[in-house]
Amino acid sequence: MKIKPWLMISYLVVMILPIIVLYFFYISLLHFDEKRDFKEYMEAMDKVTKLDSILSNPSYYQVQDVENYRELQDIVDSSMNIKLYRDDGLKLYSTIDNTGVEIYSVHRRNFTYQDLNVLKKDYRTYTYKKPVFNENNLIGIYEITMTRDIWLEGVQNRTLILGGCLVITFMVIYGCVIILLNRKLNRPLHLLKEEMNAFAKGKSRRIKLPQTKDEIGELMAHFSKMREEIEAKNKEIKKQQQEKEYIIAALSHDLKTPLTAIRAYFEAISRSQELSDQEMEVYRAIIFEKLDYMKEMVDDLNVFTKLKSTAKKIEFVDVDGEEFFDMLLGGYEGTCRERGINLTVEQNVSAHISVNVKQMIRVVDNLMSNAIRYTDKGKNIWLAAISQSNPLPTWIFAPFIWELESWRKNGTIILIQNEGKEISKKDLDNVFEPFVQLEEARGQGGTSGLGLSIAKMIMEQHGGKIKLWSHPNYGTLAACWLKEG
Repeated sequence: MKIKPWLMISYLVVMILPIIVLYFFYISLLHFDEKRDFKEYMEAMDKVTKLDSILSNPSYYQVQDVENYRELQDIVDSSMNIKLYRDDGLKLYSTIDNTGVEIYSVHRRNFTYQDLNVLKKDYRTYTYKKPVFNENNLIGIYEITMTRDIWLEGVQNRTLILGGCLVITFMVIYGCVIILLNRKLNRPLHLLKEEMNAFAKGKSRRIKLPQTKDEIGELMAHFSKMREEIEAKNKEIKKQQQEKEYIIAALSHDLKTPLTAIRAYFEAISRSQELSDQEMEVYRAIIFEKLDYMKEMVDDLNVFTKLKSTAKKIEFVDVDGEEFFDMLLGGYEGTCRERGINLTVEQNVSAHISVNVKQMIRVVDNLMSNAIRYTDKGKNIWLAAISQSNPLPTWIFAPFIWELESWRKNGTIILIQNEGKEISKKDLDNVFEPFVQLEEARGQGGTSGLGLSIAKMIMEQHGGKIKLWSHPNYGTLAACWLKEG
C-alpha cells in the first residue's frame, strides 16, 4: 500500500477506534446499570413495603417528645433516613439527626406535598413519600431516604475500569501505530540511509533491503538499480583502464621487435660495401615487411579503439545474400595458392541481410588471415556462407556438427574451417581478448593480436555472434552468425 493512503487510514484508525471502544464500553456499562438499577429499585421498594406498616402508625404524627420515636431509630441503619411530617407540613422527627419539631413554613409544606407515592431516584439516593390516613383523614406524611452506597461504589469501580480500559486501548493503539510506523517508515529509511552511506564510502555492506510496493520500496528499488548500474560502470571503467594499460604494454612489446629488426637491417644497409646486391634487396624487403606489420598493428589499434569507445552506431544496408556473399567470400584463392593451401568455397544463401559491408569484409579478412597463418602447406581451408534453411556442408568436422546445428538456429552463418593444430581450451576461452596470441603465433609475425577482438565487436554491433571450435586430429572452425531479414 502507498504511504499516503496508509497514513490516512492510520489517522482515521487512531481517531475513530478510541471512540468506537469508548462507545462499546459505554453501552456495556449502560446495559449493566440498567440491570443493576432495576434490581436496586426492587430492593428499595421492598424496604419501603416493610417499613410502611410501621410508619402508618397514627401516633407518630403528633407533636411529642423524640423519645417516643426510639422504635424508628432502631429499625434504620446508616444508609437510611426517615422523616415524619404532620399534615400541615410541620416536620415532627428525623432519624438521621434525631431531632424533633422544626419551625413551620409555607414553603416547607409545599415541598412536603411534592412527589407523593413516587419512588424518586437521584444520583445518590432513593426518596419515597407517602401520606398517612386515619379514618380517611390525612394526618401526616412520612419520607424515606435511602442512600445508594452499593451503586455509588459500583460507579466508582466502573469509572476506574473504564478509565483503565481507555488508557490501555490508547496505549495499544498508539503502540501499534508506532510499531507500524517504525516498520513501514523508520526502519526502511534507516536501512536505506546506512546502505547509501556505506555505498558513498565505497564499503560493501549488501544488506538485503525490504521489497515493498509503496514509495519507499520504489525508492529502495531505484537505489539498488542505481547502485548496480554505477558498480557495473565502475567495473567497466576499471576493465577499460586495465585494457588500456595492457594495450600500451602489449603494443610497446609488439612494436619493439619490428623496430629492433628495422634498426638492425638499416644499420646493415648503411654498411652497403659489406653486402651484395641480393642481400641488400632481401634486407629492403624485410624492412618493408616489418613496416607493413607495424602499419597493420596501428590500423588494427585504431579500429579497435573506435569500436570500443565510440557511441555512434555503424550504418547498415540491406543486401541480397547471394550477391553479397559471392563478393565477400571471393578473393582468397590467390593467397591460398601461394601458400600451397587447398581452398574450398561454398555459398548457399538466399535471404536478405542487414550488414555494414566494410566491417563484414574486415571480419572475414581477419578470420581468413588467421586460418591461412595456422594452416600448413598441402592442408585444406574451407570457406562457406549458409542460410538457416539449408543444410550444413558435408566437410564440417564431425566433432562440431551437433553443436553447430544448435548454435546456428534462426540465422545465416559464415564458416571458416582449417586443418591445423588444435587450440587448447584455455586459449579458446581467451582468444577474443585484445592482444591475446597463441604461443605458436609469436614467431610467425604479421599479427597484432587484435583481429579476433575486432571481429567479435563487429559481430556484436551487427546483433550477431562469433564462436571458435577446435579438436585434436581435425583442426579449427570459426563461425559467425547473422540474423536474417
